[in-house]
Amino acid sequence: MNAEIITIGDEILLGQIVDTNSAWIAQYLGQADIAIRFITSISDRREDISKALSEASSRSDIVIVTGGLGPTKDDVTKNTISEFFKSPLVRNQHVLDHVKQIFLRLGRGEMPISNYGQADVLECAQILFNDVGTAPGMWVERSSKCFAFLPGVPFEMKFLMENRVMPKLASMRSHVHVYHSHILTAGLGESFLAEEIADIEASLPHYIKLAYLPKIGLVRLRLSATGTDVNVLQTETDKFADRISERLSKFVVARQDISLEEAIIKNFAEGHLKIALAESCTGGTIASNLTKYTGASKVFDCGIVAYANHIKQGVLGVRKNTLDEFGAVSEQTVIEMAKGVQRLSGAEYGVATSGIAGPTGGTPEKPVGTVWIAVVGKNEMVTKKFQFNNNREVNIERSTMQALILLWNLYVKELV
Repeated sequence: MNAEIITIGDEILLGQIVDTNSAWIAQYLGQADIAIRFITSISDRREDISKALSEASSRSDIVIVTGGLGPTKDDVTKNTISEFFKSPLVRNQHVLDHVKQIFLRLGRGEMPISNYGQADVLECAQILFNDVGTAPGMWVERSSKCFAFLPGVPFEMKFLMENRVMPKLASMRSHVHVYHSHILTAGLGESFLAEEIADIEASLPHYIKLAYLPKIGLVRLRLSATGTDVNVLQTETDKFADRISERLSKFVVARQDISLEEAIIKNFAEGHLKIALAESCTGGTIASNLTKYTGASKVFDCGIVAYANHIKQGVLGVRKNTLDEFGAVSEQTVIEMAKGVQRLSGAEYGVATSGIAGPTGGTPEKPVGTVWIAVVGKNEMVTKKFQFNNNREVNIERSTMQALILLWNLYVKELV
């Protein structure tokens, strides 16, 4: 059984919002062994919606559509799918009463006429009642294909997926299972990594596929197995994951589907270790990346964005002579920044960044993209200079990831 996701909305195509709905649905269905074959984002145009539905129905068993169910004139989805399924829209009194109650409960006064249209549903559809919002979902079965139409508001979509759609899908599930095993690596490029494990990859049975998922400074390996015996799938896939992990042991960060930040939080928390950050060119991005994950409070002590030199001096204790002689973007300065924030916080690890993110500020000696990073640990210290030569946003992203990788590598080194 395979599925397809269609998201409707000009705001997605214009880049005004990020399509998080598709990612969530894909992960959610993946846990239920339902494979996603296509994800499509389309505009709020009748012809685009009709074409997407026609193509999806020809290649997928389940089609999940989000967006376009609002009460305003720019939402044309319901009228379009009415024409597509040749089924009229009818007003559902139960839904209408629910929408009216929401307006009363929120004290919004008399409900606008436009909102009455939210109670209009396809005559051929089963209603997916929306307890947490005004737009109901709809479930349509046609020619052995299933369609779920859901509102685009993320928390409403998630409620309907979990409480209305999944119970239906659960009864339709086949006996084919999909099992994934993950390996997160750092410090080795995708092509070099592939060479290291080429013989293991060549020995994989036909039902296990290996995917390389590169990111700045990292490569995630995903082994995916498909079959009817979930125990066999798990045993065989994990066996190959063990072989790969052993071969790449110097570069393996985690054996779970987690980020580098989550791996740092997990391992530092287990070791009762604290981290303190002194950021200049990264402007607090490292701290933001860490603290967006649960458990960060167990390891993250403080973050100081010391952009100006007088903050580097007055707060972190960087010596004026260091700044005058070597400049803010130098090995000497980041060492003193890292030691300073470590001293202030009492954390076991201090991390510092200083660089020229651009697009201005570079010199012939220190062009845009020049970044120094220092990590001070319990017993040792590491520094490294990078020359990224990218735009500002990419320079900050690369600096952030390289700082985290240096932190992880020093942590591993001090474990030995």
